[in-house]
Amino acid sequence: MNADTPTDRILRAIVVGAGAIGGLIAAFIARAGHEVSVLDRGNTLNAIREHGIRIVDRDGHTSTTEVRASDDPAALGEQDFVVIALKAQTLPAIATSLRPLVGEQTVIVTAMNGLPWWFLEGAETPLVDQRIEAVDPGGVVSRALPGQRALGCVVYLSASTDASGVVRRGPGNRLIVGAAHPACTSIARTLASVLSSGGFDVETVDDIRTEIWAKLSRNMNVNPLSALTGSTVDRLLDDPLTHALVLQMMEEAEAIGARLGVSTGMNAAEVEEMRKLGAIKTSMLQDMEAARPLEIGPILGVFPELGRKLGVLTPFCDAVLGLLRQRAANSGLIA
Repeated sequence: MNADTPTDRILRAIVVGAGAIGGLIAAFIARAGHEVSVLDRGNTLNAIREHGIRIVDRDGHTSTTEVRASDDPAALGEQDFVVIALKAQTLPAIATSLRPLVGEQTVIVTAMNGLPWWFLEGAETPLVDQRIEAVDPGGVVSRALPGQRALGCVVYLSASTDASGVVRRGPGNRLIVGAAHPACTSIARTLASVLSSGGFDVETVDDIRTEIWAKLSRNMNVNPLSALTGSTVDRLLDDPLTHALVLQMMEEAEAIGARLGVSTGMNAAEVEEMRKLGAIKTSMLQDMEAARPLEIGPILGVFPELGRKLGVLTPFCDAVLGLLRQRAANSGLIA
């Protein structure tokens, strides 16, 4: 079902985290004619205040979009849409500070890697309404950001930052949008229409959890292994031992997904498709090389936790998670 539900009023939207993906989403919503703010800090905040968000298209053309920029949620007030586009492991530390953005009708949109904190809320699974500690430690996120009006946004595009506030577009332009709860289906279509008007290729789906799980299942093995080894995806899959480990981790994820009702049918054929991508660096390897904190919990830590809750053994995920935590801690890359 394609985006086909327009909105006849100007919406107030804020993007939390104006990096490559967040900056692109903010600029495109503003291009659609809506009132957009970004919440960030440091060099990114200063650059956007001074120059706006600059988008370098694939043909090299640069465009500039002016948005409001602040580091103070209270100064921005309640929003129609709050788009969370920062690194997922940083959300627990700032979730409480985002409360001034959220009113009774505010919609929270997650456009992050990994599982969102609301993934089990209202879901028809054995773990309905249970909290995932790896993404919501102590419940700090769910207390600040209600999952009842949450939308998921699965991102299938690439972008990078040339400098603070400067986003370079890469291949892909696809977003998948869906509601966490059926009551928000029409709101999901409204957001999809806004994003489509801004320039994205947008699809709306009824089962956003399966789409989130499908993307995560493609990342939960090669991302951590690439960070541990420094290898690109093709090298990981060319080696028979690491290739086997990728498959074994995927099988554990698929067993958990089957219990949660989000089975994606991932198998060896899917891994072969990943091999065709060639010598790409995963996002976690890029973060490792840039000495940025790694998204360990949202991308990999959720699987051993869910496995324990469901009685599904995850020995391969456990081992890689332990090694990755050690590597990150020794490199000072734990958020």
